[in-house]
Amino acid sequence: MRGEDEAAKQAYVAALRLDPTCFDALNDLGALTYASGHRSAARTAYRQAVRHHPANPIARVNLANLLAEDGDHAGAQAQYEQALEIDPDFPEAHRGLARIFSEPGDERAELHRQKGFLGHAIDQKRCRGAGPGAPILLLASVHHGNTPTKQWIDERLFAVTVVYVEFWDAGRPLPPHELIVNVIGDADLCDEALRRAEALIAQSAAPVVNPPARVRATGRANNARRLAALPGVVAPKIATLTRADVLAADGFDFPLLLRAPGFHTGQHFLYVEDRQDLAKSVEALPGDALMAIQYLDARGPDGMARKYRVMCIDGKLFPLHLAISAGWMVHYFTAAMATQAAYREEERRFLEDMPGALGERAMAALAALFGEIGLDYVGADFALAPDGSLLLFEANATMVVIPPPADPMWDYRRAATANVLEAAKRMASSRAGIGAADRSA
Repeated sequence: MRGEDEAAKQAYVAALRLDPTCFDALNDLGALTYASGHRSAARTAYRQAVRHHPANPIARVNLANLLAEDGDHAGAQAQYEQALEIDPDFPEAHRGLARIFSEPGDERAELHRQKGFLGHAIDQKRCRGAGPGAPILLLASVHHGNTPTKQWIDERLFAVTVVYVEFWDAGRPLPPHELIVNVIGDADLCDEALRRAEALIAQSAAPVVNPPARVRATGRANNARRLAALPGVVAPKIATLTRADVLAADGFDFPLLLRAPGFHTGQHFLYVEDRQDLAKSVEALPGDALMAIQYLDARGPDGMARKYRVMCIDGKLFPLHLAISAGWMVHYFTAAMATQAAYREEERRFLEDMPGALGERAMAALAALFGEIGLDYVGADFALAPDGSLLLFEANATMVVIPPPADPMWDYRRAATANVLEAAKRMASSRAGIGAADRSA
């Protein structure tokens, strides 16, 4: 509770040498290793907690949350459901299942949201530091689309209160706070939540990180329209249509991309080679509204597709990663970075000299793009056109900053990730009136 995490880890490990089944040691060690980015160690600790304490719903929910984040939805669902067999009213298990059942039209999601958040619209965590900590308010949605903040809202400096806006009584006064961080980041999925957040913020005189009104302007289609007007930015044409209208349209250029709104990391996102594949692709996607997106060819002269990610924190640009892949949809965790030393070297050059790697035209376009968006915490994914322009994929506040794995192969990435997180921590601290001396202490 004093925030001495490394000493705490050593103490928990020592406790587990005495009693390998100790629940508190396993569970809290899992939480600490997860917070420091050591996900494999956290998973091991949580699995041991479940193994030795199968009737404890906390152990199962913590394991399930980690499995869900890693994409193992079946494993996560099983753990959430077993937690509810132990305690049918356990809100965190209901929340987890609401996320698992988030496909459009799945009535189970709303049922579990009601049980997970009704009467539980607020989460509070005391500061893990020497003093009470600065009170900070996070406005969140019960849906997907929240900005990940665990890595940069320092619980050793802040007493964190999370308000889930869809279930908060707007007539109630807000909990005490010196700073509001709007973590609702997906404009396509969370328009109602963003409107509620705007109304809540109107009650407060505290500074705000990522004002909801600016986030609402960052939907994919709206971004593509307004950002395409900037010099050096090439953004795809995007039309949001019903399933029937997609099938009836005759003006599409192929290949075409189809996407269900409100999803990330490539979920429900398809490449349509030609019109013959259109009906099959529409059938495979959930929901009635679909985004038809112009395909931008991100391949370089070597035939490989590239995706750069740059973060803008408090007005300053930071390179985060470069992913290189043979496929059209590029994500770091599925790219060829781990197997190709030449690709890692290319990424290293980008991380250490972003202007040199991108060129003047792209750097000017990035500055204009982030200036137009106007958010305090935001990122952009893009490739480079042959003339040095940006081929923009997306730009929003939901960008995840994940520390590299422990393998020394990734040491060249650590400074760039640390720079982004440190900038975000510094921004939050300064907005809350926490000085540099307090942070270092």
